[in-house]
Amino acid sequence: MSDSTLNFLNVPRAEPAKAPVEARTASYAEIYGQFSPADAATQASRCLACGNPFCEWKCPVHNFIPNWLKLIEEGRLFEAAELSHRTNSLPEVCGRICPQDRLCEGACTLNDAFGAVSIGSIEKYITDEALKAGWRPDLSGVRPTGRHVAVVGAGPAGLACADVLVRHGVAATVFDRHPRIGGLLTFGIPPFKLDKDIVETRREILEGMGVRFELGRDIGRDLAFETLLDDYDAVFMATGAYRAVAGGLAGEQLPGVVPALTYLISNINHELGLGDPRDWISLQDRRVVVLGGGDTAMDCNRTAIRQRAASVTCTYRRAESELNGSRRDYRSSVEEGVSFLFNRQPVAILGRDRVEGVRLATTRLGTEVRRGRRTVEVVPGTEEDIEADAVIVAFGFEASPPPWCAERGIELHPNGLVKVSPALPFQTSHPKVFAGGDMVRGSDLVVTAVFEGRQAAQSMLTLFGVEASDAARA
Repeated sequence: MSDSTLNFLNVPRAEPAKAPVEARTASYAEIYGQFSPADAATQASRCLACGNPFCEWKCPVHNFIPNWLKLIEEGRLFEAAELSHRTNSLPEVCGRICPQDRLCEGACTLNDAFGAVSIGSIEKYITDEALKAGWRPDLSGVRPTGRHVAVVGAGPAGLACADVLVRHGVAATVFDRHPRIGGLLTFGIPPFKLDKDIVETRREILEGMGVRFELGRDIGRDLAFETLLDDYDAVFMATGAYRAVAGGLAGEQLPGVVPALTYLISNINHELGLGDPRDWISLQDRRVVVLGGGDTAMDCNRTAIRQRAASVTCTYRRAESELNGSRRDYRSSVEEGVSFLFNRQPVAILGRDRVEGVRLATTRLGTEVRRGRRTVEVVPGTEEDIEADAVIVAFGFEASPPPWCAERGIELHPNGLVKVSPALPFQTSHPKVFAGGDMVRGSDLVVTAVFEGRQAAQSMLTLFGVEASDAARA
């Protein structure tokens, strides 16, 4: 073992500087800074270069993490950027918003005793700094195949699919009903986690690679799906899962109760100057209660804080240790002034003409196990009421397949998710139509959507008889 592999003994884990609470809650700017080249190299040098890197296997796109950490340690930024893009179409996004504590960093060999390598921050650093220095994907050796794919949805799955296709000479046109690319990257994730200029820069990169964007075009309304089937060699559907899961609570229809995504989208549109200003939902001076414990709930918590809510309380029916969301975002919520009530389940939303409070009951773990977790049950006689002027329901999202799926015989599961084939991954029951991301998997991580978009592109290359490079096989 060389001396460099023992750096973790002398170099503690570090992250880029984090803005102080007072400064970060006064704006929607990203709260984390950037490593300097020296700091990035020092942190990268902590990697053990494990023979069987658990970080790489835990990563949904199987990034070559130890390899690009070594390149950064050696100051080879452009090579690191090239390698990072071989497996991930949106590394600068994933470096910002992936729950690394549950994925690559959570699997790092150093995690238990010494602190995981700062993988996410270095991943962000690589693309950010390489782009600033002039790096761009090199497609000079790509030859056109004459094939053309329509991508419906400019979210992470659609962007990843288009990225892989154009790298193999397959033209890609991406359609989206929004005026900007990104899907929930732009309209659902708050700017303090992902600055929208980052997404716009990715658009410029993809356009430079040859991807065409047709924005503000709603397939089924502005352009018939049948036209895509007629005009393109294949279609990739990546329209996400946008329908909010309702809690089925009494009072859920009261004024002042709002679905999480509706709230987040309204605020981002307000910040970007898009949409109708009358649709903006401001919770200034309101006593806000957020129901749910996932990443979306944390985003709502922290948005309400920045809107100067009088108070923000987040309720979750399980224990703190069982939170679904990013631990980093949870810690930031606490730092920024959010109060949490764990082991509390809402049983009713209270009010007459508008919301006035939430009735909660204490919970405990039951004996039944579903999906690898013990179920939750309400403890009788433990109901309590808390006051609220606004309630945000963040129970997750369900499939919302477009109507043209059924019209074209594209088979769906009973829950509305699109059925895809194991033989040619992500091919639907219609041989020319592929699908991926949340409309296939259900609401999930950005990085899994990226993976599925890339894999769907691989399947289309197979359909076209185009040999895939290592970038598509990863």
